[in-house]
Amino acid sequence: MVATKRNREEQVIDSIKLTEILVSLATVAVLTLTTMFATSDANVAPPSENKAAASYISAAEIIQYGQPERLALQSGVAMVVDDRDGVMLYGRNIQRQRPIASLTKLMTALVIIESGLILDEPLEITRADRDRLRGTRSRLPFGAVFTRYDLMRAALGASDNRAAAALARTYPGGDEAMLAAMNAKARELGMTQTRFADASGLDNGNVSTASDLARLVNETQKHSLFQVMTTAAAFRISDRVSGRQIAFRNTNRLVHRDSWEIGLSKTGYTAAAGNCLIMQATISDRPLTIVLLNSWGKYSRYGDAKRIHQWLQKAERRVPHIVTARASQS
Repeated sequence: MVATKRNREEQVIDSIKLTEILVSLATVAVLTLTTMFATSDANVAPPSENKAAASYISAAEIIQYGQPERLALQSGVAMVVDDRDGVMLYGRNIQRQRPIASLTKLMTALVIIESGLILDEPLEITRADRDRLRGTRSRLPFGAVFTRYDLMRAALGASDNRAAAALARTYPGGDEAMLAAMNAKARELGMTQTRFADASGLDNGNVSTASDLARLVNETQKHSLFQVMTTAAAFRISDRVSGRQIAFRNTNRLVHRDSWEIGLSKTGYTAAAGNCLIMQATISDRPLTIVLLNSWGKYSRYGDAKRIHQWLQKAERRVPHIVTARASQS
């Protein structure tokens, strides 16, 4: 009996030892694997960080090596701002006050969005919304009913003046209250050289500068609706009365091109203002605000945008550490 009990004790001890050995082996294995992964991460991470650091080109380098003074644009007023660094890359007559035509509609929409008005509220188009100043046409018939959201899309994307007029008329307090709110917002944003005379931009009393308009673009970036409403190449809105759908195309021809990554777009034209264009666009992973005013040729604002696009890409290729990196890779 004693021998049997001793044998059992020895078996238990042997079992405990075996367990301890297995636990030790498992611990060693875990430590080995942990070391391997830690070493692997240590080896992989730095090259990625170095690559990111090497590929970053500051706005200051673009200005130093890009020679922006050689950028030949056709617009009388032009401004290009690096939104990432908050630095102006190019400027021409940026403080010159000019009529801004339908660029006005950006402030119209901003005031409505920030007012908290119900965007799905149906609004009727009436004869009070017709353009008495210049007689411009609209695809929105009198008596038709559209949501406030759809009218903003028509005003921003297709630059419809009747839509903008209806938005102002139905603002709490009417047109006068809308204009007061637009000018108050301009003062709040520090747009000291900006004045608004109507909600559509038809009145030549709507004036601003490139510098002020860049502030307006910056404010619109707080609201994702602006990208949705200003960059759709084509869209439709529905008359709540007849059920008829009305098709529109964006007035900015660049949003129809895959080569452009555009986050905000607005065009404008009157004889006094010339052709105008505002965009927030990303070129070579660099977010930019582009303001072009008083482009007299029909296509010159788009030509200027293309010249800015090409200039920026060439400027990046001239930066020394990027040139060196490309040479070493080849």
